[in-house]
Amino acid sequence: MFGTRLRPPTDFTVNHQDGPSTILLCGFSAYGLAGLTAVDYLVDHLDLEEYGYIRAEGLPSITPFEAGKPRHPIRLFSRNDLDITVLVGELFVPVSLGEQFATDILSWTTEEGVKEIAIAAGIPVPHGPDGHQTYYVATEDFRERRLPAGSVQPMGSGFLDGTNAALIERGMDTSLGVGLFVTPVHAMAPDVEAAIRLVETITTVYDLDVDATPLRAFADEVTQYYNELAQRIEEREIDVPEDRMYM
Repeated sequence: MFGTRLRPPTDFTVNHQDGPSTILLCGFSAYGLAGLTAVDYLVDHLDLEEYGYIRAEGLPSITPFEAGKPRHPIRLFSRNDLDITVLVGELFVPVSLGEQFATDILSWTTEEGVKEIAIAAGIPVPHGPDGHQTYYVATEDFRERRLPAGSVQPMGSGFLDGTNAALIERGMDTSLGVGLFVTPVHAMAPDVEAAIRLVETITTVYDLDVDATPLRAFADEVTQYYNELAQRIEEREIDVPEDRMYM
């Protein structure tokens, strides 16, 4: 069990039964919930087991539950024969606290020898049918290791903020490889089609035996669940800058 502490008023603590894999795959509560939906789907279809969680003190919390059983909103999943640990983050972390959250994650991954972090996310940009694809923003070592020429298209230009920005920045300054997979989303509702694109990209990049077709089949069920979560996120997203740009 491993824990790290940050300065108040917000305190994130990582708890994990065993050391994580060398690869950490993350999906957070953000626009369209595409990244979160994608990693949640991968957890289920890779038969991963919950091995830990991240506790957030000082933030308004949610406690998800299913069949009467509560669970931590930020959970870590692993499998002994798969070198990937998945972080499922249902708790919305405001942009202003993203650096603290990322610092806590990075303190833990550094201590435990994680070599690579991949993030699945959606971006709310106007797009037509031709824009329905996955793009990347990644450090050089991540690109060389995971993204052979033409496999995934680079995101043109823009900026990152919050947790994603802090994770990418650490990768730029260290040997930690960090890659962000992003796809356009409809920001005001859960975007299952975007989640499917992320699942397909991640399974290709990491050679995972997962079929995204069932996610499409259960789109209505998934949408209903995440609509409720999206409503909670929208209510708390008061400090997110309005002027966001991606191209």
